[in-house]
Amino acid sequence: MPDSSVKVRIAPSPSGYLHVGTARMAISNYLFARHYGGQFFIRIEDTDKERSDKSLIDPILDALRWLQLDWDGEIVHQSQRLDIYKDYAKRILESSAGYRCFCSPQQLQKDREEASAKKLPPRYNRRCLKLTPQEIEAKLEAGEKFAIRLRIPEGVTSFEDMVLKQVSRSSDDIEDFIIARSDGTATYNLAVVVDDHDMGITHVIRGNDHVTNTFKQILIYRALGLDIPKFGHLPLILRPDKRKVSKRLGDKDVGEYRNEGLLPEAMFNYLCLLGWSPKTEREIYTPKELVEIFTEKHFNASNAVFDEEKLIAFNKKHIGLKSGHDLAVLVAPLLVDAGVRTKYWLETRWEYLRNVIDLLKERVRRLTDFVSLGHYFFDFDYKYESKAEAKQFTPESADLLEELTGRFEKLPGFDHDAIEQCLSGMANEKEVKKARLIHPTRLAVSGMSVGPGLYDILALLTQPVVVERMRKAVEHIRNMKQESQE
Repeated sequence: MPDSSVKVRIAPSPSGYLHVGTARMAISNYLFARHYGGQFFIRIEDTDKERSDKSLIDPILDALRWLQLDWDGEIVHQSQRLDIYKDYAKRILESSAGYRCFCSPQQLQKDREEASAKKLPPRYNRRCLKLTPQEIEAKLEAGEKFAIRLRIPEGVTSFEDMVLKQVSRSSDDIEDFIIARSDGTATYNLAVVVDDHDMGITHVIRGNDHVTNTFKQILIYRALGLDIPKFGHLPLILRPDKRKVSKRLGDKDVGEYRNEGLLPEAMFNYLCLLGWSPKTEREIYTPKELVEIFTEKHFNASNAVFDEEKLIAFNKKHIGLKSGHDLAVLVAPLLVDAGVRTKYWLETRWEYLRNVIDLLKERVRRLTDFVSLGHYFFDFDYKYESKAEAKQFTPESADLLEELTGRFEKLPGFDHDAIEQCLSGMANEKEVKKARLIHPTRLAVSGMSVGPGLYDILALLTQPVVVERMRKAVEHIRNMKQESQE
């Protein structure tokens, strides 16, 4: 049922490019919002001065745009909200929920070591909670710096998760954690709570590695007297080695897959199915179809492995769904960037480009394959696959190619059927297998040993081009023979 009050967000950190784990989370939030007619927001979590790089923000947003994730409203930047966090930290400090911590890093380390020696949990011992008002005043007058800690109430913290169902944790397992550092800056958990509240976020959908943070954030919500959103913790995307997909491990960012010729629809489709299932045998969906069927009821709790080969298989299927015209629009810039042909050349031969794409469509897995597998339709450097050349370009094949060239040149019509009849007729007359003509001819006109049907290739290249390339191949073979005899 539509619910326009639904508000979700994705909060990437500009400490690296957008990797597939964050992209999957963005897609899940986007689909959830659009399915219910709600809103999808973006927040840039850039308060970590050491790790954040402002130059990475635009590439992250470009990757989200490429995935066709249109967001609502203005982008929120945490770095522009530092004073707001200080106000909320002050509210907690002035209530009984928070207190000042004057402990130095050295003191905290010493306390942890002592706890470890006693085989106790290395958690904060509430040293500063025991200070008297007079002791606190004296430290403040002495100019001692302090952090602000949240005082964890006794009991159990529980919440109903959209994926994990009922989740609980005892307060004994949560230490009095810092919500504001000694320099006044907010820690991650306070900033997230304040931002989600101010943005009106109703559902927080993120990775299950955030469950520990969720307990802390719920306690902050309660300390501030704020409404708590609903939570959904999705399974992590794992590498084949079962480690979490991570920028730090060198996993590809979304932009790399784009440059490698993947369609955004394929990436969208595949990532959606990691941690969510439509509960059918069908796998290939358009983004629009996924919006229609997406529901939190079909989230999976188990971690999913990112399989690049399966992603490429999805890409091949989505290429097959596109029209020749739509593919031509995508492939033309790739041909230009590769230096194969100019933009003007392609625009003035658009029908030819579409015919090439239709011929190659069933063989490609990436958009870039149209360039690597079909460059000879646009430009030919008369270079041949070395293994195929050694096998197919023999003195005998030169004689056959020369005669076949002459027959091709005399054909009044140069279509698929005429070409096939001509080649088959010559093979019958010479009492040779058609393969002895087909393989050298393919190599002569394309430089490659595999590809679409030969008759289709020849008809599309046109008679003059085919004749010219075959003659040059014959010349090349005979030159090789002469050089080997010298």
